[in-house]
Amino acid sequence: MTGFPAARLRRLRATPAWRRLTRETRVAPSQLVLPLFVREGATEPVPITSMPGVVQHSLDSLAAEIHRAAEAGVGGVMLFGVPERKDAVGSGATDPEGILNVATRRAVAEAGDTLVVQTDLCLDEFTDHGHCGVLDARGRVDNDATLERYRDMALAQAEAGSQLLGLSGMMDGQTAVTRTALDGAGYGDVALLAYAAKYASAFYGPFREAVQSSLEGDRRTYQLDPANRREGAREAALDVTEGADVVMVKPAMGYLDVLADTAATAPVPVWAYQVSGEYAMIEAAAAHGWIDRERAIDESIMGIVRAGADAVLTYWAVEAAERMTS
Repeated sequence: MTGFPAARLRRLRATPAWRRLTRETRVAPSQLVLPLFVREGATEPVPITSMPGVVQHSLDSLAAEIHRAAEAGVGGVMLFGVPERKDAVGSGATDPEGILNVATRRAVAEAGDTLVVQTDLCLDEFTDHGHCGVLDARGRVDNDATLERYRDMALAQAEAGSQLLGLSGMMDGQTAVTRTALDGAGYGDVALLAYAAKYASAFYGPFREAVQSSLEGDRRTYQLDPANRREGAREAALDVTEGADVVMVKPAMGYLDVLADTAATAPVPVWAYQVSGEYAMIEAAAAHGWIDRERAIDESIMGIVRAGADAVLTYWAVEAAERMTS
């Protein structure tokens, strides 16, 4: 009959079987990384009020969560330390007995070769001013002095057994400095994840509670302006030339254009971080009955992978992985 479409795209959507067969984007548990917070002195998990279902772990509950993640088949865990004491230079970050390094040794022992143990390499959790670096006499973040701290932090984390260092501080030259330090100390097998395009985002709010941040001011002098797209691609390219094994875009959902740009040009794996604010929004809307929680979680992760992420850091990693295999 005339006047009707010749192309019937609905044919391939007609049944669940058809939709599964013709799906363009697929997500596997191994593409998910679970961020974990470990609190010094904690004897049991401490709930994070702005992130329902997420906790600050004790060392024992960390071990249990490592096993749960491994059983779910997730690709890895990213560890963040929450210390009891802080100072101007973040001394706890390089202390072998600091909470992050202690937690790393425990995680590596529990995980074996079942998943990749990763560590956040940044000073913000450990400084009393909450910035990602050390401050100069005028109260500004000193890029090059901070690189010295990152170098020492990289060596401490490698010594603790971390397999992948997450360079999240956004200091110029951080990838080159840590790569040189690791190679020179015999840690050539330790990989680097450069948070290449990390934006000064409002969506980090709940994370500040999670790590008990002491931030004074903001981080706009070193994190990217949310208005800049090309700069994100430039940052990623620089990190690749400096030796990054993986590059990151953070946050994820508000920066899918940057993620797609990076995935189209980067010669290394490209990851994205579904940050605390993204998590909190979906959980809050679902708690009010405004959205279907499980569908929203799965759709949000799918959208990030569809935009080009090879892996996603998400607080729903284990739940989503378990659902994929159920």
